[in-house]
Amino acid sequence: MPSLKDDAAALFDLALNDAQAAAFAAYARDLIVWNAHTNLTAISDPDGIHTRHFLDSLSVIKAIKPRAGMRLIDVGTGAGFPGLPLKIALPDVQVTLLEATGKKIAFLNHVIASLTLTDIETLHARAEDVGQMVGQRAAYDVVVARAVARLPILLEYLLPLAKIGGVCIAMKGKTAHAEADDSAVAVKILGGALREIIPVELPHVPDAHYLVVVNKIAATPRDYPRKPGLPTKNPL
Repeated sequence: MPSLKDDAAALFDLALNDAQAAAFAAYARDLIVWNAHTNLTAISDPDGIHTRHFLDSLSVIKAIKPRAGMRLIDVGTGAGFPGLPLKIALPDVQVTLLEATGKKIAFLNHVIASLTLTDIETLHARAEDVGQMVGQRAAYDVVVARAVARLPILLEYLLPLAKIGGVCIAMKGKTAHAEADDSAVAVKILGGALREIIPVELPHVPDAHYLVVVNKIAATPRDYPRKPGLPTKNPL
């Protein structure tokens, strides 16, 4: 199996130490064990976890400048991607893992405890509700999501959580550019501005991966995010 340390260094100029590499290995083992009885992910083979979960998650580093105390929230984290790998790789970043499914929250709490990670928390809630919460709304430097919804919908979940001057990152496949085009109205309403679309190349993965990066330049109107279900039913 390829070395995560070597791939992270080659792809993202990211230096992982032995303890971090061991943490990733333990995370992968727990994911495989838990996935046998709890539906966490469709990708549960070691090579798939290495590339499509860990390296894909770490690709977010291409869009940010990590610093100590930076606050990051992963919206719809599922089994922890990309937020948990980013926490392991960037221990000085404060991470919140937002997930609406209780069984996945239980897995995340298990991994956090077993790896004795600090400055990381789970939040069992829906993004539409969290975006209106005091202490969560406009609180984050980085808001990231992978494979949650189409971009016009997703931005209504993400932009309310970002502070002005912060950034939202949507991890997308081949539809990234088309979804960005379709999001022009949503971006403007929600206080964002499209910064760039960054291509991501992963080893032995032929399908396209992109980071759609949106800057938060103005306050999101209080009406957004709307109540659960409305963003999906009636996208901006």
